[in-house]
Amino acid sequence: MTSSPDQRAGDAAQHVDPEVLEDLLAMRASIDNIDATLVYLLAERFKATQRVGVLKARHQLPPADPARERNQIARLKRLAEDAQLDPEFAEKFLNFIIEEVIRHHQAISASKSTPDPSRPGGSREVR
Repeated sequence: MTSSPDQRAGDAAQHVDPEVLEDLLAMRASIDNIDATLVYLLAERFKATQRVGVLKARHQLPPADPARERNQIARLKRLAEDAQLDPEFAEKFLNFIIEEVIRHHQAISASKSTPDPSRPGGSREVR
């Protein structure tokens, strides 16, 4: 859903001339598109990590993998530098995502080990 120009303008509509506002709205439209793309990319990433969580739970692997996390953080920091993005910001962002993924993996693992009386043997299959 696209925002109307008034919503994208925010308070700036009251403080700048129409030519500046037009430039501002064009820049904000680009930012809105990038934000939407980020949301969809994060959704795809979490779908993939959910599949990893199910696999880990099935094979009783730990939810966290510190070596993988360290490697990913180092890799993302290098990519951030190449992209002229603050590597410390990239690290904080990735750490936030990793914490959420681990939380999901822990929940998947806990649900797999929860007895389900409707299944033979009482064990619950995570799909």
